[in-house]
Amino acid sequence: MIPNDPVMLLSYVNLKLRDYYHSFEDMCGDMDISKEMVLEKLASIDYHYDGEKNQFV
Repeated sequence: MIPNDPVMLLSYVNLKLRDYYHSFEDMCGDMDISKEMVLEKLASIDYHYDGEKNQFV
């Protein structure tokens, strides 16, 4: 289960991307989570995925 709060989700996702996954797509596929849901929740607090940095900024 991933955090529901957007700020907690941001921290959780960036930690997973930094420590375990080479891309956002890999993380979503491996964890079986909705890419669109994560993008939407994080966009609500003005964070967007940066593929070069492999994190939400």
